[in-house]
Amino acid sequence: MMISHDGGSAISGDLLLRLHASAPLPPGGVALIGAGPGDPELLTLRALRRLQQADVVLHDNLVSPAILDFVPPRTERINVGKRPGHHSWTQQAICQCLADKALSGLRVARLKGGDPFVFGRGGEEMQALLPLGISVEVVPGITTALGAAAALGFPLTHRDFAQSCVFVTGHLKDHSVRLNWPALAQPQQTVAIYMGVTGLEAIARELQAAGLAAATPAALVHRVTCPQQQVWFSTLADLPETARRHAVKPPALLVIGEVVRLAAQWPAEQHQKKEQIQRA
Repeated sequence: MMISHDGGSAISGDLLLRLHASAPLPPGGVALIGAGPGDPELLTLRALRRLQQADVVLHDNLVSPAILDFVPPRTERINVGKRPGHHSWTQQAICQCLADKALSGLRVARLKGGDPFVFGRGGEEMQALLPLGISVEVVPGITTALGAAAALGFPLTHRDFAQSCVFVTGHLKDHSVRLNWPALAQPQQTVAIYMGVTGLEAIARELQAAGLAAATPAALVHRVTCPQQQVWFSTLADLPETARRHAVKPPALLVIGEVVRLAAQWPAEQHQKKEQIQRA
């Protein structure tokens, strides 16, 4: 590929990438990398470089196989995600493994779905590593709510429908769903709830009790931008029944707000675009 600037001499895309490349991941350093929502083409250039420079990659179970394909065969891979029938890693154990690998002089990549600083526990891992003198780099990724908006055709903000957007988790550290319901039930606002499937009954009930209309549009999104992408449109009041009827399981993102109506203008085939490509 050749790129010309203002009619000047053409230079190769590969050369441009080298010219703008950041310093490599140092031995003993840890990169907290956002893998994005799943589509490998949504990975950032820096994330790709760090994966190819790493000696060991600790990854979550939700990182798509297509993104793990970028990890060189020589690199050690450690799956620290939760898998049925397998030992689950505690957050403390993950932090300890990151520290042990880094202190032994290895270049360490911690690969997470979405963005490491948006419900990705990247802050906890950073806090565990920095006091040990370990250098930490954060490589942002496209968080799931942004991926869903782009893939399904509803903006998260819109001058007519939503002047604010709130990201919240539906699964707190103590496994409760104790959120600031009045703040989330404000009009002209989009609410994106991560990890909210198991708490749907409480979420729908409490938002309505706080004043959000029962007919407010909502969407449940599963594995957005991945070949398994699915979306179910509903209303706030009907969300629990929609999830039961379609046997919706985690991981799924919940989006609530008037902007969801705009998805109706998006070509229907786009909602299942990834599945169609997979079948083709």
